[in-house]
Amino acid sequence: MAMAVIPTQQIAVTKESNRNSFHGMIGSTALMQQLFDMITRVADDDVSTVLIRGESGTGKEMVAKAIHAESRRRDKNFVPVNCAAIPDDLLESELFGYTKGAFTGATGNKIGRIQYADQGTLFLDEIGDMKASLQAKLLRVLQEKEFEPVGALKSIPVNTRVLAATHCDLEKLVGEGKFREDLYYRLSVIPLNIPALKERIADIPLLIDTFLEKYTRQRGREPFALSPRAMAAITHYEWRGNVRELENLIQHMSILYSGKTLQLEDLPEKFHDVILPAEDTTEDEQKAASPPPQEGMQRSPQALAWENGRIDFNELINDFETQLIVQAMKLTEGNKKEAARLLNLKRTTLLEKIKKKDIEGLWQK
Repeated sequence: MAMAVIPTQQIAVTKESNRNSFHGMIGSTALMQQLFDMITRVADDDVSTVLIRGESGTGKEMVAKAIHAESRRRDKNFVPVNCAAIPDDLLESELFGYTKGAFTGATGNKIGRIQYADQGTLFLDEIGDMKASLQAKLLRVLQEKEFEPVGALKSIPVNTRVLAATHCDLEKLVGEGKFREDLYYRLSVIPLNIPALKERIADIPLLIDTFLEKYTRQRGREPFALSPRAMAAITHYEWRGNVRELENLIQHMSILYSGKTLQLEDLPEKFHDVILPAEDTTEDEQKAASPPPQEGMQRSPQALAWENGRIDFNELINDFETQLIVQAMKLTEGNKKEAARLLNLKRTTLLEKIKKKDIEGLWQK
């Protein structure tokens, strides 16, 4: 199955057509189209706080940037803050700023990111990692629309729209007393959930096309195609890192792979153990998975050489079983998990038989 390349002009954002691409996010499934529509509606509100929830790698900051870009604040600053990346003792001054002499080393006034985002958008990523004292100060910003820099005696009014994101279960943190309940309800006026990649696997070919276009064209080469088995392995992979992990894979392969059609064997080893349903292989591949019997398997019982009117039944069965295992291991190039699937055996059973028969590596000869 050759992958079709999507010209950039075909994925440009147009409000009149179905948006396969929306502010850098890719998706044609119903889940993604609903997300794009929700972003547009949320952006029109321009005031309410939004809590963006999704697994790592789903694109929470991209959603926040899209909300800002679609809003009336688009010409003002978009200010991202990763609450998990900044040490607790620095996060307060980064957010609220400080006045001269507020602490040792404060030789002048510093504008905090909340003030820098005035009339614009403040994006607080990984809000669940914010310590309790800062949660209280942030709550005041949301309620009173004002804040106090560290060391200041006077509050400063601010008109900043706050977007927050987390991969944590904030409801659970609230129940454990690790996150303020009143702040949680202030932040989640509009909850926005980003689907994981495993929930929209139909978007994977479109994402691959887009990433191939991006990473091969910038290296001055034509995008390569993916074989059916390579595409099936990618589609059935777990993708715990979501879209970010998929993009990293395509970038990786665009650097290392120089052929025209990428095969399953060309992918990193972790994809080789992905179990592929029979319907995800072509007719030729299914025939290859069930090859014709070898020489020792072609003889019917009537054609066997009967010696003295008898045969060694157990020896013949053992030889037949050995040939089947060796053939399956050759077909799967030593992938024992895939070979077990072809033989309709448990992987542990196959390993026991290989050890008992002492045939490890025989398929490589």
